[in-house]
Amino acid sequence: MSLDERITANFTLGEFVVSSTAARLGIDNMPPARVEATLRNVLIPAMQRVRDLLGVPVVIKSGYRSPALNSAVRGAPSSQHVTGHAADFIAPGFGSPRAVCLVLVDRIAELHVDQLIHEGGWVHVSFSARPRYEVLTAHFTPAGVSYTRGLA
Repeated sequence: MSLDERITANFTLGEFVVSSTAARLGIDNMPPARVEATLRNVLIPAMQRVRDLLGVPVVIKSGYRSPALNSAVRGAPSSQHVTGHAADFIAPGFGSPRAVCLVLVDRIAELHVDQLIHEGGWVHVSFSARPRYEVLTAHFTPAGVSYTRGLA
């Protein structure tokens, strides 16, 4: 597996695998073969469609997370990051994460978005062959994170 390998016109495999948190904590974040296949065939092509729609560069903040990395960042045990179906990203050239969400929600079916979450400082998006078209807003408090349906 070459992390520099370009999978689509604008994305390399490494953008969805490399993690500064994993490096800092000494966690192996290389995906198993079946997850790598999901990254190559589902997530990265879907994120290329998102980038094409937005018309600006997209910065991946978090893609694949090994179970150990997911635990270290206190991700949900059922996180789609662990299966290679989810990415957290920003698109500064387009606008705020909320502005990105507003565009994506209008094209949610066309993009086959399973889950779209406005997480404040970034957008969480996942893709599935059987999408739920779920739209949520995250609310961060000292007690933890809660979610409400729709874009708040």
